[in-house]
Amino acid sequence: MIILRPYIFQRFEELVFGFSTKIGVNSLPPFYFNLSLSVGDKKENVLENRKQFFAALGLSDDKAAFQKQVHGDKVSVVEQPGNTGESDAMITKLPGIALCISTADCTPVFIYEQKTKIIAGIHSGWRGTQKRITEKTLKKLKTDFNCNPENMFAFIGPAISQVNYQVGKEVADCFDNKYLIKDNGKYLLDTSSANHDMLIEQGIPPARIQRSSICSFEYKEVLHSYRRDGKNSGRSLGIIALKTRKYE
Repeated sequence: MIILRPYIFQRFEELVFGFSTKIGVNSLPPFYFNLSLSVGDKKENVLENRKQFFAALGLSDDKAAFQKQVHGDKVSVVEQPGNTGESDAMITKLPGIALCISTADCTPVFIYEQKTKIIAGIHSGWRGTQKRITEKTLKKLKTDFNCNPENMFAFIGPAISQVNYQVGKEVADCFDNKYLIKDNGKYLLDTSSANHDMLIEQGIPPARIQRSSICSFEYKEVLHSYRRDGKNSGRSLGIIALKTRKYE
């Protein structure tokens, strides 16, 4: 099993983080090591994959919090594991609950506020990026949880890169030109940079942000990509959790 673990979070013994790939115990095509129940994969395969992935992180899959991602801007506060309903960002201050963000090209963002011990996970496709869900999550952390951006650490996970993300004019018109490349009538969109800028604008120090350079579309042997594989694409999970004990 290959799990991506960003260096930005590795300094925190109280934090668990892992981002899954296509490579796991069950890596058979077309879905490979898929962790989503909504792509047509066999339920028993998905549940076994989840169990294996959580175990590799030292977690139990019955402590997972899943949201129904709808490409919106709703931010949920999670107080128990299970299905949290429709949203595209989750926040929790409770140890032992694993926030799960499902992606296959969209930009995932994960935040840890070191002083208050609060975590957040964000799913931001072009619609969520246009609706500024990352900004709204940070504002909620500040206003509702008294979090200070100077105490935050963030990881922007693998997503489709700008060179591979062609969008129509109607989508391009929703974004500042700094996130677009226009070439022969085509528009290429950079959602990762847009989310990165929201983190900066809300006060997180640049040195406390790690942005993955891995393109989900290009790394076909490692990462799921809906833009590349369509209905045969599985989904990765990015998981962030606070340990129930500091050295668990």
